[in-house]
Formats: sequence, C-alpha cells, structure tokens
Amino acid sequence: MRLIFTLLFFTASISCYSQDAVVSFTDAIKSNIKKYNSKTDIEFEKGNIERGNALFDSLVQNHLVGSRFDDYSFKSVNSRKVKLSKIKKPVFIITYASWCVINKGEIPALNKLARKYDDEVQIIVVFWDVKSDVKKLARQFNNHIKVCYANEAYKNDQNVVATLKHYLGFPTSYLLNKDLEVVDIKRGGIAIPPKTAFKKAFDLNYNTFNDRVVSLIQNQNTVPGKLAAIE
Repeated sequence: MRLIFTLLFFTASISCYSQDAVVSFTDAIKSNIKKYNSKTDIEFEKGNIERGNALFDSLVQNHLVGSRFDDYSFKSVNSRKVKLSKIKKPVFIITYASWCVINKGEIPALNKLARKYDDEVQIIVVFWDVKSDVKKLARQFNNHIKVCYANEAYKNDQNVVATLKHYLGFPTSYLLNKDLEVVDIKRGGIAIPPKTAFKKAFDLNYNTFNDRVVSLIQNQNTVPGKLAAIE
C-alpha cells in the first residue's frame, strides 16, 4: 500500500513539474527555426510573400509565445549594463543596425511612447554594432529609452547575436511581460513611402508601436492563447 502511494505521489509530482516547466526562448527557437526556414524559403521562391509572413506568425504564436526570454545583459552606450531581470516591468525591445536607415518619424514616435508609458513599460533599443557606431545615433533617443549595443566581435555577445540577430533578423520587436515571458514578436519595419510627410510618417509609426505597447500592458500577467499551426 505504501509503495502504491509513493508511486502515485511521484507520478503526480512529475505531472505538476511538467505543467509548470517553462521552455526557454533559445531552446524554442532552435527547435523550430530549421523547419520554419525551409517552409518560408519555398513560399518566398514562389512569390507567396503573405504566406511566408503568415508562417512567421505561426512560428511565434505556436512555439515562441510563452517561452522564457533569456536574461540577457546588454551593454548600454552610457557604460551601464542593462540586465533584463532587474527591470521588474514589461519590456519592449526593438533591434536595429546603424547601417540601416530607420523610418522617418520612427525615433520621435518611440520617444513619445517612452515618455507616455514610462511607469508601465521599459523600451530598450539594441543596435547590432560596436559602441563607437551607436553613440551618435543614441543622442536621438530620449532618456526614457535604454539604448544598447551588441556585436559578435565581443565574446560575451555571441549568444545574443546568434539568437536574436541571425535567427530572426532586424528590425524586430520583442514584447516581454515582467517575468520575461514572450507575449509577442513582430518582425520587419513599417512600410512608409519615401515621400511621405513627416507628420503622417510619425503618426503611422506611433500608432503601430502604441498598439504593440498597449497589447503588452494588457497581457503582462497572462500570455495570449496560441493560434492553430500553419502547415
């Protein structure tokens, strides 16, 4: 009788542990990126851009949402390190590179959002560059935004660059709740025609990023339900 009870307790413990276990973001992306890449390559070769983008949404919603983001420690341009676990509120990370032109009105839109939601969300901008190339660009962001950089030439940056830059590209937005669980990921910039007036470009950027921030705030305690897989 004691043996049966022990076995039942042991089985229940394993079951509870399995339900509570959280998959790391790195493990989730490594386990699924190869299959995703092979499928999107086929669709893009056929010219099915919408289908390829839908596959990315499926990858995010079915395999990455709810995973635990790695507790990265980014280097800031002001020489202070930014460790994600110490922020204690939802985090909105967007990645760039200095050699790519940022959308007209995008930085002012992010600055306005950072001021508006400063008490609720921390915005972090990460450039895949060396510090010297980022310092000038960093002056365009206000002090509510943490401007950081990472480069594969730096030994301690190899993991974050391999996972975020090489797997998902840039610009990419990562929305994390206060426990560093992935709420959503959005890849690519906003399509703004070259001759668009600044005010219109600003509004397009602001409205898009505002929707993402509001969604993050609303889902900071619960991770959204996952969509059906796209085969």
